[in-house]
Amino acid sequence: MSDDDQTSIPHSFIALYQTGGRGRPSASRAEIQSRHEFCEDLALAMAEPAKATLFDLGITEADVLERCHRGLLEPSAGVAPNEASWVVCRLAELLDWPIPALG
Repeated sequence: MSDDDQTSIPHSFIALYQTGGRGRPSASRAEIQSRHEFCEDLALAMAEPAKATLFDLGITEADVLERCHRGLLEPSAGVAPNEASWVVCRLAELLDWPIPALG
């Protein structure tokens, strides 16, 4: 299968696999695509629960995103720390919330 037949992967996600954000990725395109699909699906699945948390707890959007990030940093979440940050930023984007400064 050629690259033309595959889903477009955002540069922001590919950069997670590049040393210093530049150069050749440290994983194959197939692996990066698989991880991207997983992370994108995860962000999409988190959108409704995040909105419910905002409403139910009466906390700020930033607090919701911080809680999501902490949860994704748990080893059982199945994502690397840099992927966890990407997922939370993508979640914010999907919800039209301010992109958090994660560190």
